[in-house]
Amino acid sequence: MTKPMNHVDLAEGIERLVREYISTLHATAQEAVDRALNAGFRGSAATSSKRRRPPVSSPSSQAGRRRASEEIGTLSERLYESLCRTPGETMTVLAPLVGASARELHRPMTMLKRAGRIRSVGTRHGTRYFPMAPRASA
Repeated sequence: MTKPMNHVDLAEGIERLVREYISTLHATAQEAVDRALNAGFRGSAATSSKRRRPPVSSPSSQAGRRRASEEIGTLSERLYESLCRTPGETMTVLAPLVGASARELHRPMTMLKRAGRIRSVGTRHGTRYFPMAPRASA
């Protein structure tokens, strides 16, 4: 038979269990931190240099470089020709046909839309582009 506990014995037993639980948590957390730090130091020389490198861009789309209007005009014509061959396509489908990234085609596409040579239907990634019929001279 077990001896009935009074309030003091019960409180001391609870305190002892809580201390054991906290010390176990502390030891487990310390082991996890040590593992993480050791793993970080082993691979830090190789991985940290890769993370800090700026993304490699194509020579024609270097950040901060303004494209000449002739370059944009040439790109616009190539874009219009590929759009005439494949009407109703998205920018991501047209970009490889032109030989540029989708981001590089935003300005030429805007110029073609302003000139009334193409129209777009949809929004965001679902935008599809169509060539317009040439206007009759008035």
